Amino acid sequence: QVQLLESGGGLVQPGGSLRLSCAASGNIFSINTMGWYRQAAGKGRELVASTSKDSSTNYADSLKGRFTISRDNAKNTVYLLMNSLKPEDTAVYYCNAEIRVLIGNSKPLQTYWGQGTQVTVSS
Repeated sequence: QVQLLESGGGLVQPGGSLRLSCAASGNIFSINTMGWYRQAAGKGRELVASTSKDSSTNYADSLKGRFTISRDNAKNTVYLLMNSLKPEDTAVYYCNAEIRVLIGNSKPLQTYWGQGTQVTVSS
């Protein structure tokens, strides 16, 4: 059993910053890619940013320069620092991870999602 626990969402004024955290716990052998997605009301889920095991990163083009993803492999945790927030950044933000899970003698690669954390940018 693996869980992704997100924290750090909330209400922030335009131009402000927030830092999201997502910690993975459970029967983890290793973690490959970790990332953040978001889903605004009435829209589909979109990639915000992702980071590989070697800490290489990938961002949505529209968010480069404002958002920064990082990870702490020792803590099985991924972070998303969001600066210069805009009202259009308002969404539920979801953590995602590709995890090799320990199940007996097997280590299957499985994809997990967090429960989502609301980010609201409003004055």
